[in-house]
Amino acid sequence: MTGTLVIDNIGLLISNDPSLGEGPLGLVTDAAVVIADDRVLAVEPSGSVADHRIDAAGRCVLPGFVDSHSHLVFAGDRASEFSARMAGRPYDGGGIRVTTDATRAASTAVLTDLTRGRIVEARAAGTTTIEIKSGYGLNVVDEARCLDIAGEFTDETTFLGAHLVPAEFEGRADAYVELVCSAMLDAARGPAKWIDAFCERGAFDADQCRTVLEAGRRAGLGLRLHGNQLGHGPGVQLAVEMGCASVDHCTYLSDEDIEALAGSDTVATFLPATDFSTRQPYPNARPVIDAGARVALASNCNPGSSYTTSMSFCIALAVRDMYMTIEEAIQAATSGGAAALRRTDVGRLSPGSAGHAVILDAPSHHHLAYRPGVPLIWATIGGEPQPGGS
Repeated sequence: MTGTLVIDNIGLLISNDPSLGEGPLGLVTDAAVVIADDRVLAVEPSGSVADHRIDAAGRCVLPGFVDSHSHLVFAGDRASEFSARMAGRPYDGGGIRVTTDATRAASTAVLTDLTRGRIVEARAAGTTTIEIKSGYGLNVVDEARCLDIAGEFTDETTFLGAHLVPAEFEGRADAYVELVCSAMLDAARGPAKWIDAFCERGAFDADQCRTVLEAGRRAGLGLRLHGNQLGHGPGVQLAVEMGCASVDHCTYLSDEDIEALAGSDTVATFLPATDFSTRQPYPNARPVIDAGARVALASNCNPGSSYTTSMSFCIALAVRDMYMTIEEAIQAATSGGAAALRRTDVGRLSPGSAGHAVILDAPSHHHLAYRPGVPLIWATIGGEPQPGGS
């Protein structure tokens, strides 16, 4: 679209800029947002003029959701695993190998089409910025292939070769880590922006994850980490020590973990749809937020433990089961996700920011938790995860 665009007649605007409006969310009533070249030019009173106009008709408008943790490039599904888990079998992460086999066997064209479909779904659910990890190739060729596919849809690509030890390296985790840090990283460093590792029992220990992160840093990649999902462990402390942009899951946090997060720039990213799908306990976000740590919400969309692209669902879970206010959950799903990606251009709607917006079919943001499971996204405007590729 050429020329300027105005989203007009906004009943309630969440700008995430306190200088523009009321409270931390920067609430503005009877507003208009003027956009040009995918950037916000101005936030003005309703009635502003532009080349193109979208009439919000009194609806609530907020920044597009920033989903800072997803695994969209995969083939197959694990519905039978989910059903068995609902019947009482615990989650241990071992099903990753099932997805790895299916992903390796799929053609690049099939994987691209599957990823595109999930992008379409995420956009329809209001996500305008998304991070996509590899991690289901677990060899040199397929990890690079998955990252190339992810890069067609987003700039926020993460190399997760250290997701799980593949079957061919059974009992030789250190040898696999050496491969991750050498030939696999060499192949991934072009299409990847970030590097990640799964610091968890049954996956990789703290020393192995440190080795992976250090190699990624030398290669010029930003650092992320999976940590503290299945129990108390060293993940959070390692992430803070290494200066990771985020540590994700954070289901089990000690007082020392919370203190470390509060004293750092590492964002604690909660993935409540995972806890829902695995019947893990939900983390209590209250002490983390009260300590002053930055938090984010993300979908963790993957076939084994969180097969959803709905950030609205994650918001509803966070409010219902993690003791977050709706305002905190909205921030965590927008500006919090932006912080987890070290981005300042997304997660807000104020002059100079990206013109990525969501129009709710509701008068206020409260409806995202008040009406869980209802498709309230009336329109998604702008954004990076485009179905046709970036």
